[in-house]
Amino acid sequence: MLVAVDLKVTNLQRKRRLKKHNYQHQPDYPDLPSVKPRNSTLQALTSAALVLPGLLMSSGHAAGPDRINFQYSRYQEGERNLYGVPQSLKPITADVLHGSGIFSITDRTRFTFSYTQDTWSGATPVTTAPLAANSNNPVSRNTDSGSVIVGASPFINSKFLLLDHDLNPIGKDPITRESTGAIDTRSVLVMSSASPETRNQANFGLSREWNEATFNIGGGFSSERDYQSTFGNIGGRVDFNQKLTSLKYGAGYTDSQIGAILDHDASPYITKNAFAGHIEERGGSEILKGKRHDWVGNLGITQVLNKNALLDANFSYTHSSGYLENPYKVMTVIFVDPAELNNNRNTLITGDVRALLEQRPDSRNQFAFNAKYIQYINALNAALHLGYRVSADDWGINTHTFDASWVQPLGGGWMLTPRIRYYSQDSASFYRPYLFSMQSYSKQEIDSLGRQIWFNEKNPTIQYFGSDQFNLVDQNGNPVDPFSANPVPKTIAYDAGKLPENFSSDHRLAGFGALSGGVTLSKLIGRGIALEAGFEYYTRASSMQIGGGNSSFADFDYYVANAALKFDMEPSNPPLAGGRSSHHHDSSSHHHKLPPAGIMFGHMLDKPGDFMAGYRYMHNWTNGSMMHGDHQISDQTIVAQGCSDAAPCRFTPTFMNMSMHMLDLMYAPTKWLNVMLMPTFMTMDMNLRELTGRPSSTTETHEHSGIAGHETGAVGDTYLSSLVRLLDIPGHRMHINLGLSAPTGKVDIKLRRVFRIDGGLIHFGMQQGSGTWDFMPSLTYAGEYNRWSWGAQFGGIKRLESQNKSGYRLGDTIQATSWVGFDINRWLTASVRGAYTWQDAIHRDFNQFNARIGPMDFPSNYGGQFWDVGFGLNAAVPRGRFAGNRLGFEWIQPVSNDFNGFQLDRKGALAATWSYQF
Repeated sequence: MLVAVDLKVTNLQRKRRLKKHNYQHQPDYPDLPSVKPRNSTLQALTSAALVLPGLLMSSGHAAGPDRINFQYSRYQEGERNLYGVPQSLKPITADVLHGSGIFSITDRTRFTFSYTQDTWSGATPVTTAPLAANSNNPVSRNTDSGSVIVGASPFINSKFLLLDHDLNPIGKDPITRESTGAIDTRSVLVMSSASPETRNQANFGLSREWNEATFNIGGGFSSERDYQSTFGNIGGRVDFNQKLTSLKYGAGYTDSQIGAILDHDASPYITKNAFAGHIEERGGSEILKGKRHDWVGNLGITQVLNKNALLDANFSYTHSSGYLENPYKVMTVIFVDPAELNNNRNTLITGDVRALLEQRPDSRNQFAFNAKYIQYINALNAALHLGYRVSADDWGINTHTFDASWVQPLGGGWMLTPRIRYYSQDSASFYRPYLFSMQSYSKQEIDSLGRQIWFNEKNPTIQYFGSDQFNLVDQNGNPVDPFSANPVPKTIAYDAGKLPENFSSDHRLAGFGALSGGVTLSKLIGRGIALEAGFEYYTRASSMQIGGGNSSFADFDYYVANAALKFDMEPSNPPLAGGRSSHHHDSSSHHHKLPPAGIMFGHMLDKPGDFMAGYRYMHNWTNGSMMHGDHQISDQTIVAQGCSDAAPCRFTPTFMNMSMHMLDLMYAPTKWLNVMLMPTFMTMDMNLRELTGRPSSTTETHEHSGIAGHETGAVGDTYLSSLVRLLDIPGHRMHINLGLSAPTGKVDIKLRRVFRIDGGLIHFGMQQGSGTWDFMPSLTYAGEYNRWSWGAQFGGIKRLESQNKSGYRLGDTIQATSWVGFDINRWLTASVRGAYTWQDAIHRDFNQFNARIGPMDFPSNYGGQFWDVGFGLNAAVPRGRFAGNRLGFEWIQPVSNDFNGFQLDRKGALAATWSYQF
């Protein structure tokens, strides 16, 4: 299901989350099946309530069978209106992977979990400024064909904003920057781009049910590079009135630690005086630190009104305290010297445009009420859902939300749910697009005799006095040589007391309205398996605010598309584990031993019509020393030989980790043929260090100062396979896999700019796929006898295209592996295996700009020959509630390496699998 729009926005946009307190105990219509329906109509009503669009899985008492869900979502914003400023900024995108599960521990006790990983990238607003201030500064790069605009960078520091005496800005041409001479009061969002960043969140819950009550407890964490949260919650439900009335309650607490790495592009132009005590220098980066606490409580009631209708109402209170600012948002302040206002009104005055970190109140209290009405319509076998929510807080933000959806079964297991939603909010009391301050941003200090005060740049304790730097005297009145004195004017900063106590230009605190519409289509395909797809379009407009708004410069739209796969885990004939036949199962239900977790395409389904769903996770660690061939090398060698004569190496990785999430879907149309679909989701994380002895940088050099590193994450390549059985006799099996890899992963991800210098495409190894169609054949043999099992696989990857859209192709791969396993008991098998891998270097090169900063940017520094050993455990649950589930774990330890070129040492890999056969 699609998550409610506001919650999804706050979860996905960069560092802008107000964190919704991670408490997800909502008005839960899944409670309703505990009502004993008096007829089929009420049963249909309560069933329809289960498919309420946007309903988050409750942490405690979702009804129905045990279930595992997988969902992928794509969030895509539209372009912002920059009024013609030359730029190539890409709007924000986010890729979200979500998995959740509900498991019954006993008849009345359930465990729930969910995991969410989202990776975002793109341009985000930093502040709002007058269009005439030209704050979106075009960034260009010199090429052989001339200067090319590669983006826009925030430049919030202009001493030349012309104003009339009524403080109306005088316009400038956005390209030539020449004054138009006409008043231009338009505002514009000031944008800053960023490389991809990833957030991980995990939730866990435990619930206990009695005849007329439930109680649940939950918690979890959310982690990203600059924001860490931990949270816990409790809640429950009490039924009375023959279970037609339910009283719900809940409370939660979130503790958050902020460590924001300030933007390299924007930071030089930002005044941080108000938070100087919160900022520390580390590794060349400025880190703004803070703490935040959120408490939430709610109380609700659900009432079945009659056999066709129910009403749900909830009241909630949220208290937030601590650092509530967004550390990446600033306020544009235009300082005006009052003396200039007294000049001739026919002359223009000059505004000094500055950017100050925003200042919000250190506490917030919010009250909210929401109600939901559901009406079953017997004639159409459908349900109408109507909802309303109102909230108010002491920041002045009052909101209204109206939503409606129609749940329509179509027959044949199909379900269609269209929906519409309207949202309106008032602006925060301290929101302004930008501020004027009637004072100078800074002025030179004057002594009691009216002389300007100067100080020695090398020794600030030495002071001088005079009208200018060429006519100075020391404290004894002796003339000073300006060339040896190194005089610097001593200035007085602006008076912060003349500014408002709180101010923010964050456009999400402005008044606006929003309208969204979407549709969800689901299909029950039998045997506990359901597919679901959804799409939602959202538009934000100042004009749609109740009563109208005045922030049209911030209008934008976005869409969210998702796909989900759901599995109800109710085995009707649970298999035994260990590869042995059960006295209660015939030979057709025999389950062979699975290969180690690190083996792909290693087994087949036996019976026509069988279906298997699985999840595979792999994590690779590389860190430590830089290697060349099979030996360590020094920084000086990397600088001299690791890159090229034209571009010597300046940086090298300190670590590079890769995670892959893969969904395994296998179906057996016949006894001898299986087909597989395996979509993947990739995340990568790299950090760099400066090489000792590297060449000095220039103004055109892309530098990676600071501690931020790089992250990428998105959909990877998709695997499609046909597995053909060649041999199946007692104790011996063999099959061939004919697989294709479809190039669904990105190969054109770019580095963010650092100090307004473009980095171009990110390193080869940080791209999300191959970018080419690839042939992936393999031949697998497996055998077993009593408690022993063994096998071997030979396979490879052949790239079917000469290059991808970014100009290169990855090297071909060959791998051979063999293993042996031993049954420790009927449900647990231990294995050991050896593996040899040969991988060719990358062919061709980028056809777009790449900054060439280190070995990872050169094709010859990829591939090699590798020898590994794996140690694994496979477990199959033989009976009970979890019968039929299979788990596998394998640690893969490098034994010997022979790297092509210059690469970071390999430290190991972890493979984990889960599968369930229907």
